[in-house]
Amino acid sequence: MQEHEIDRLVDQITRQVMQQLRGDINPPQRNGDIASMIDHTLLKPDATPEEITQLCAEARQYGFASVCINPGHVKLAADLLRESAVKVCTVIGFPLGATTPEAKAFEAQDAINDGATEIDMVLNIGALKGGDYRLVHKDISAVVNVAHTNNALCKVILETSKLSAEEKVAACQIAKMAGADFVKTSTGFGGGGATVEDVALMRKVVGPTMGVKASGGVRNYADALAVIEAGANRIGASAGVQIVKEARGETLSKSKSSAY
Repeated sequence: MQEHEIDRLVDQITRQVMQQLRGDINPPQRNGDIASMIDHTLLKPDATPEEITQLCAEARQYGFASVCINPGHVKLAADLLRESAVKVCTVIGFPLGATTPEAKAFEAQDAINDGATEIDMVLNIGALKGGDYRLVHKDISAVVNVAHTNNALCKVILETSKLSAEEKVAACQIAKMAGADFVKTSTGFGGGGATVEDVALMRKVVGPTMGVKASGGVRNYADALAVIEAGANRIGASAGVQIVKEARGETLSKSKSSAY
């Protein structure tokens, strides 16, 4: 797709979507076991192999959708979760998104070779804000192509706290055009996290067939319910065990809701 075609399409759809958003947003409802919607996450730079091992054990125990970890831990997690329904998710271009499409594609392929089956990539935030939609599309497509060639999912992290409403709409549309499977709110390292408003906006833009992942600041069951109600069908959280226990009535919330 040529640069002028991408610019024209994104601008056109952005205007249409922003007009529609003046009304109420009625996102689709999400049902089912909440554990199966959670990517059990540990992305801190000082995570140890022992902590990754515990994360994987918890993922097996509670039936989480995946563990989400840095690329250096993928091989260990894949070995620990072999013959398990739990997927291995890793992050690419993390957390800044400022590497080249070629570097992200290589990183994604390397992670998949180690056993990753889900790829959460950070888009080029600066290119998006600068209006270089061609580069953003190339950036996402490079990772999507690697992921889909290897039967892996690709989620695109927008870092919503750094974007205007119009930029969020454009990012979602470009991700959809590039064939991504999900759009995702945040890295958790960018100074902001998932909000109900952002999740609802993203769901409105991508429609019912593409995934929306709420990540960053989802710390308890109330937070999780709020973003699910807004349209999320995947949640990235380091507090997955707490969320599931609250959902089962095994414990009370230890933190105030922070998802909105």
